[in-house]
Amino acid sequence: MTSQNRTNCPIKRATDTLGDQWSFLILREFFLEGPRRFADLQDQLGLSPNTLSGRLKKLEQAGIVERRMYSEHPPRAEYALTEKGRTLSPVMDALFDWGMTHAPM
Repeated sequence: MTSQNRTNCPIKRATDTLGDQWSFLILREFFLEGPRRFADLQDQLGLSPNTLSGRLKKLEQAGIVERRMYSEHPPRAEYALTEKGRTLSPVMDALFDWGMTHAPM
């Protein structure tokens, strides 16, 4: 790791996109269960609708998840990882392994 340009550091860019607990927990749900509906994510995570919606929009804007409509009347959507999102698998595995080894229960 070099320290040449910290304002445009890849770690900073990554944490700007993913750097909150809820984003990682939302991603966990996709890796464990696959595509998910908003209500299912909300039930599993216990997030307020505004918080969940904001995190999903941020992940969607970053190209990590995509929103797919499955009903027009009433409009309903599910969310799924994109190809870019699936490339986070080693990161999620590393976080899981680190948590199992170093984070107290």
